Amino acid sequence: MKPRGIILFHGAGGNRDHPVFLEIERQSNIPVLRHNFAYREASAKRPPPRIDKIVEEVEQVSINFAKEIGESQSSLVLGGRSFGGRAASMAIAEGLPSRALALLSYPLHPPGKVDSLRVSHLHRIRRPTIFISGDKDPFGSPDLLEQYANNVSSEVKFHLLERQNHDPRESEMVADLVIKWVEKLR
Repeated sequence: MKPRGIILFHGAGGNRDHPVFLEIERQSNIPVLRHNFAYREASAKRPPPRIDKIVEEVEQVSINFAKEIGESQSSLVLGGRSFGGRAASMAIAEGLPSRALALLSYPLHPPGKVDSLRVSHLHRIRRPTIFISGDKDPFGSPDLLEQYANNVSSEVKFHLLERQNHDPRESEMVADLVIKWVEKLR
């Protein structure tokens, strides 16, 4: 099934207006929803709640957006940056219908805490998935990312951005990678 919409979820300290999200929306020929989590709407300084609450919000946003654009949830590409991508990946691993998953700067672990991996759900993802991360990302090395991303039970694409950290500055290039990947999905 060809994708009919994209939903993007921001990182823990970010918002819907991240430059990569704006660029994805600009380049896309299908509807894009750049979603602010409820905690971000409540306060620019409020930290996120527990991840299970965010996963529930991802599920509801997907339901609402599919209804709004008159498409099925299974035609939507979900994804996001860091914390938002993690929440989307967990929702899909728990069975949320989707077409594919786009993970930008996936946070494998907190910086410096390689023993606190956030990967136990990845093997339950059964959707095409793209990982785009900087090769200097303190939330996970390229080798570690590839090792655990290969647990995804579907096609996986990797793009490592040279000399980039957790918030790559190459917004147009990252958006272009996402859009070209989405366009190739059938």
